[in-house]
Amino acid sequence: MPPFLANLREKIGSDLLMLPSASGFVFDDAGRLLMARHGDVGLWAAPGGGIDPDERPEDAVVRELHEELGLEIEVRGLIGVYGGPEFRTVYPNGHQVGYVIAAFGCAVVSGRPEPDGVEINDFRWVSEQELAELETTAWTPGVAPKAFAWWREQAR
Repeated sequence: MPPFLANLREKIGSDLLMLPSASGFVFDDAGRLLMARHGDVGLWAAPGGGIDPDERPEDAVVRELHEELGLEIEVRGLIGVYGGPEFRTVYPNGHQVGYVIAAFGCAVVSGRPEPDGVEINDFRWVSEQELAELETTAWTPGVAPKAFAWWREQAR
């Protein structure tokens, strides 16, 4: 947890916080999507995380994928910005968070995915059909089809 967020949590406890975040929808040359299993909740989602104070969303997604999976990525475009009830999470420690997620289409520049073992404990490259077999976050089924459509448009 970043220091600014820990400071907020000291003041408000586990009450709901609305947080900006960024997710990297990373595609390989075959059009498969990189999915990461998040260790805190055990669910699959595109990798990403919170945007720090004064950090640009594009920089946040690059940082998060480097920290969580050891990848250097290139942001190729904004897929969309999403929020709503399906983006609400209650963590095992009781902290409530409502995320507003900037979803970016990305490609790997260098590296191979290596989960950090803390935030991310597994990864898979999946087709759109294979994604349905994973136990995902509540928001993934609403955003992933848009990401795959974005990638198909970009791959032309």
